[in-house]
Amino acid sequence: MSSVAKGVKSIEAVNDFVIKFANVNGTGSASANNLFAKSIFRMGIPMSPKNIFPSNIQGLPTWYEVRVSEKGYLGRRGGTDFMVSVNPQSMAKDVKEVSPGGYFLYDNTKPLDLRLHRDDINFIGIPLMQICMDEYKDARQRQLFKNMIYVGALAALLDIEFDVLTGLIADQFKGKEKLIAPNVHALELGFQYAKANFECPCSITVKRCDNVGDRILLDGNTACGLGAVYAGATVAGWYPITPSTSVIEGFEKYCKRMRIDPASGQKNYAIVQAEDELAAIGMVIGASWNGARAFTATSGPGVSLMSEFLGLAYFAEIPTVLIDVQRAGPSTGMPTRTQQSDIVAAAYASHGDTKHVLLFPSTPKDCFDMTAQAFDLAERLQTPVIMLTDLDLGMNDNLSEPLSWDDAREYDRGKVFNAEELEAMSERFGRYLDVDGDGIPYRTYPGTHPTKGSFFTRGTSRDEYAVYTEDGSEYVKNMERLLHKWETAKSYVPAPEIISVEGGKKVGLVHFGTSKDATLEAVDKLAEQGIAADSCRIKAFPFNHEVEDFIAEHDTVFVIEQNRDAQMRQLLVNECEINPKSLVKILHYDGMPITADTIVQRVKDVVQHDNVTPIKRAQ
Repeated sequence: MSSVAKGVKSIEAVNDFVIKFANVNGTGSASANNLFAKSIFRMGIPMSPKNIFPSNIQGLPTWYEVRVSEKGYLGRRGGTDFMVSVNPQSMAKDVKEVSPGGYFLYDNTKPLDLRLHRDDINFIGIPLMQICMDEYKDARQRQLFKNMIYVGALAALLDIEFDVLTGLIADQFKGKEKLIAPNVHALELGFQYAKANFECPCSITVKRCDNVGDRILLDGNTACGLGAVYAGATVAGWYPITPSTSVIEGFEKYCKRMRIDPASGQKNYAIVQAEDELAAIGMVIGASWNGARAFTATSGPGVSLMSEFLGLAYFAEIPTVLIDVQRAGPSTGMPTRTQQSDIVAAAYASHGDTKHVLLFPSTPKDCFDMTAQAFDLAERLQTPVIMLTDLDLGMNDNLSEPLSWDDAREYDRGKVFNAEELEAMSERFGRYLDVDGDGIPYRTYPGTHPTKGSFFTRGTSRDEYAVYTEDGSEYVKNMERLLHKWETAKSYVPAPEIISVEGGKKVGLVHFGTSKDATLEAVDKLAEQGIAADSCRIKAFPFNHEVEDFIAEHDTVFVIEQNRDAQMRQLLVNECEINPKSLVKILHYDGMPITADTIVQRVKDVVQHDNVTPIKRAQ
């Protein structure tokens, strides 16, 4: 039986708990932990996994946290109900993290240090290493199968359907059938040991339901890579950096399936690993100038290095797509932790007066859709478009609506004169001439016409016909046109997602990106405590008037963001000329995703309670 002090009430939960795995990096635990998470998914229960790993290659502690929520709350909850601790290096920290009444599963091949004992939680000791020593001769097998043994034990303890686990193993090793039986055997070893030695199931269990629907499990970086393929991208210039590398890997994977000419077998794409980030975006700008759809992916340090070329693309008006998977900064910061801390750097990247279009995805489907949209926006507006995702969304599996694509959709290539249009022109072609009054000029691709439509692209000042000049009035005219184009962009970027509740209009929550799940859960929790709160999810910068109207309509507005300096709030104050005192900060920046409780506590500290009925959002 599990060990627990008398009189302590165990946590009782069905489909509503947090389980955390404490492992050593590089021991093959990722596959086993992922198997556990997918088994919950296959049982129709919404869940949200977080891989918490060190930036060093091997040997340091790593954690894998899974929130199980039948109600569909996918944000990080905080706290741990069930800890699986198989790393002696972090065990003291891990045992402290378990909530009272929770469970602590550990390898008791060696006795537990008495100093780690707590009398308010359940201890479950399983001799994982001893079982492996008895069962396997190979050292690597002992290490790998130890992980599968504790998953098998969890199947018994939490009442996971065993057939689901074996089905997942069969899927994982399809084409390598000889590996299926040994992995299933390791599961059975753990399952049978738990059944024989503990009361199974324990007081925390899972039960099959149908709350997943047609949603899929997907990471944001893969969705970005696939989105770029569907957007018609054929060129990627990049330099590896955590956590963005898998964006390009995803793009390459799908290009190999969808960008090969069926007749000749020739690759219809180019992926170039540059010598650094500056060179990478230089390649993208050159390819885009030449008419290709090109992009790059990076993180905060890369954005810093790319700033000079981003200024060139802005001033020369060359479509450029950049995917920034944010991590904790500044400098090297915490490369494997998440933040939303590149907002100001991306919005105003480069010296001088620059403003860049930003997109803020919240889900893998957003990553797919907004990547495709970024290319249309970049070419329509002839400017850099930067999509700001983050490590939490980019590298973790997320529950997402299915991806979809309309085969009748046509790419928006923007204002581009073709050879026939140039031939018919009697007037002089002006590359930076505002013909339509929207601030967006017409451009041409190189070689379109033998004598017409050519121009010199430069990063120095020029007139409307791309002729070099240092005339101050011509410079001002150009800069004013760029500002007018910025106003035009407000009608093209995605509108915010606003959710109004009964009794709202007093409290408003402004959020963006991966703060979405925690914010929507906080709205429900606040309603249960008598506070009605509307929410506004910002999807893009520049802000359109709906964002400003939302702020103006509420007595107290909170801006929720995962950085220290309230960077989104800074943009709202700067661009919308809002009184800073009217925007209350809710900040979180320890490298882990924000929780609903963090938001709720901050709101409660500021606002008075209203007598309202709790709002139940449709799941």
